[in-house]
Amino acid sequence: MASTTFQLSRNGFGKLVLTTAEGVVHEGVVPVRAFPIQAPEHGISLVLHDGQEVAWIVSIADLPTSIRTLVQDELEGREFMPEIMRIVDVSSFATPCTWHVKTDRGDTHFVLKGEEDIRRIGADGLLVADSHGIHFLVREVLALDKHSRKILDRFL
Repeated sequence: MASTTFQLSRNGFGKLVLTTAEGVVHEGVVPVRAFPIQAPEHGISLVLHDGQEVAWIVSIADLPTSIRTLVQDELEGREFMPEIMRIVDVSSFATPCTWHVKTDRGDTHFVLKGEEDIRRIGADGLLVADSHGIHFLVREVLALDKHSRKILDRFL
């Protein structure tokens, strides 16, 4: 288990409190992923409410279990990005249209306002934004079934 140069705990209000090796206390720190899609377990900054970085985590796996649990719980509470596993149906190939998808968090429907709300990320991934600003991830287009890829091709 790797040692860290800080301690992390929760205060009575549920906010994260970081204490540096020098004894400096920072209340209300927030973990922010540097690369949330390509490398979600690496490069995490602990920042204050004004955006000032107070600690850097190279890899979540290197943290002691107690600190790792706090960081992961905080990230999961702040981030919501379901991964599309299958596109079941779309109401139309013209936008706006309603998509029925199966995600890693269950089945859902959302409205795609325009083709510009589908963005490529990396070589094989897509980020699809619905009309409410929720982002859905397609980690690898080629891993989708043939029906889903055919629907996506109509929008790309």
